[in-house]
Amino acid sequence: MNPTVRARAFLTAHARVLLAIARDPACRVRDIALACHITERATSNVVRDLEAAGYLTRRRVGRNTRYTIDADRALHHPSEAHLSVGRFLTLVTPVTQAEEDMAPWAQAEGEGSGQTAPR
Repeated sequence: MNPTVRARAFLTAHARVLLAIARDPACRVRDIALACHITERATSNVVRDLEAAGYLTRRRVGRNTRYTIDADRALHHPSEAHLSVGRFLTLVTPVTQAEEDMAPWAQAEGEGSGQTAPR
């Protein structure tokens, strides 16, 4: 392989940050950054982007931040617009059926407000 060819990431930083938050809605920016192999500043920017796009909301709980993912939100790109955030998370996160049923994004589409309850 040519060493000058740059390797490409399969998932974007935005997708990896969303996955980290889905796994632990109470995670810290530092923990997300470590899990995603990006800087804390980049992580903060990605979280802001995801919040501005409506994929998640942030809520302060004491000194901590709690994230809530909008599982019903459609993905942005036209070729994935048929896929909800919840379906995407289900596709890329290996879990048992019991874990999936209890996952923050497992709410049935069209049910309730579309936002998951923080755990």
